[in-house]
Amino acid sequence: MEIINSFKLIFERSGFAAVDWKTVVMYVIVGVLFYLAIVKKFEPLLLVPIAFGMLLANLPLAGLYHTGIFINDAGAIDWGALAHDGGLIDFLYLGVKLGIYPPLIFLGVGAMTDFSPLIANPKSILLGAAAQLGVFVAFIGALLLGFSVVSAACIGIIGGADGPTAIQVTKTLDPSLLPAIAIAAYSYMALVPFIQPPIMKAFTSKKSRKVVMDKLRPVSKAEQVIFPIVVALITSLILPDAAPLVGMLMLGNLFKVCGVTERLSKTAQNELINIVTIMLGVSVGATCSAENFLKPQTLYIIALGLAAFAFATFGGVMFGNIMYWVTGGKVNPLIGSAGVSAVPMAARVSQVVGQKENPSNFLLMHAMGPNVAGVIGSAVAAGVFLALFQ
Repeated sequence: MEIINSFKLIFERSGFAAVDWKTVVMYVIVGVLFYLAIVKKFEPLLLVPIAFGMLLANLPLAGLYHTGIFINDAGAIDWGALAHDGGLIDFLYLGVKLGIYPPLIFLGVGAMTDFSPLIANPKSILLGAAAQLGVFVAFIGALLLGFSVVSAACIGIIGGADGPTAIQVTKTLDPSLLPAIAIAAYSYMALVPFIQPPIMKAFTSKKSRKVVMDKLRPVSKAEQVIFPIVVALITSLILPDAAPLVGMLMLGNLFKVCGVTERLSKTAQNELINIVTIMLGVSVGATCSAENFLKPQTLYIIALGLAAFAFATFGGVMFGNIMYWVTGGKVNPLIGSAGVSAVPMAARVSQVVGQKENPSNFLLMHAMGPNVAGVIGSAVAAGVFLALFQ
């Protein structure tokens, strides 16, 4: 009898006794994310740590993350509770709450990004701007569904197709939405090869999809060095709230192109961005506890996120059609879809769809112009929302 009571006591003190149907649902969602990341290889570097963070957050009694420390009536970090009861992920999450991880991710992205296609063809920045249509469609849609203007801004930024930007805006304006917005943003980024092609084909003609664009002009080293400095200066002067993201993006690019900071560039491209990605992914995933994630508004956010990506693609493609018409058929409108900032995946999608129509076509470098312009555009859109609603 004592043995039975001992086993009963052990069970009652274990996590199994605290598992309910909501926890089981979260485990199913975690399994789906692992499947997409590991089996289907959809953004595995992001989805694997996010999924594992979700798993850790939904381990009953583990005490790794406490929502109340960061999301409370005071609207600030409860430093006393953090010092007394903080778990491992509570401390990792400080990098999200304090706005450290997203700019560091942008530093690494900048070091890996070649802005030469944008410099060689400055008109492609218009395609990146047109693709921000998804941001404002989702923003208006969220308002129509009853979200506050601040929450709508967080949801709208999903249309920028940039996870760190979405996290930066949401952690500042409405941290309670971070679980759903982060999952929506990164999941749809992974699904870009499936979301974009039907829209691209539906709104372009077969003739325009076959257009072979002229080779881009060579870009001098002086242009490459001056570009990140000027963009960081002008953008930050116009929109100071965009400075953390745009500034770090351009600093990383300057490391890459200046020719005298190779070690820093390699560190930003590899060790730094990998370490920060792990901490960011696990921290964001950990916010997806059952009580935070399983809400009706999560379904609205996921639906609005899909609409944001669809309209971002539509906006870029339609402006590509305009450029095709204005230039007398010299611009392939497919590159407009790359205006979303999912680098370089969106550019690759433009290349794949274009080559299916014309096997001799090579659109990748042309698509990289609007693609990197989309990165800047999403950071600017984030700066606008922060300036208006912070």
